[in-house]
Amino acid sequence: MSIHEFTVKKSNGEEQSLEAYKGRVLLIVNTATKCGLAPQFEGLEELYQRYRDQGFDVLGFPSNQFMNQEPVEDSDMTKTCKINFGVNFPLFAKIDVNGSNAHPLYTFLKKEQKGVLSSEIKWNFTKFLVDRQGNVVKRYGPQVKPEKIEDDIKKQLQV
Repeated sequence: MSIHEFTVKKSNGEEQSLEAYKGRVLLIVNTATKCGLAPQFEGLEELYQRYRDQGFDVLGFPSNQFMNQEPVEDSDMTKTCKINFGVNFPLFAKIDVNGSNAHPLYTFLKKEQKGVLSSEIKWNFTKFLVDRQGNVVKRYGPQVKPEKIEDDIKKQLQV
């Protein structure tokens, strides 16, 4: 199984198959606009701009599961992130990343790359690096800044 087998909702409500990203290296991130780590949006956007022409995408999945730090409606999400953080990478509809209502994509990501003490997502801006075949190759905690992931992205792009 790979992430390409999942379908997600865009922020406008349309269904999107992740098969559209087959052959691309991905960084999948649960995001929140009101989080103290929100400045990471800028670093994520820098990586996206630097490597997208080489086959790299950042996929943002807003979640309101951590202290209600994602209060923006899906319809306003892209606009808020563009205005406040300069985000152009794809942002999808708000999802749960933990618990019984966790999106199946996140259930899969957590199964493939467990965290330090458990597989649960601990906070906003947990990141998963996915290779061109849709395999989850690495997980990064919320405090890991996007620029610290750049070497791993470059390695995956060379494969």
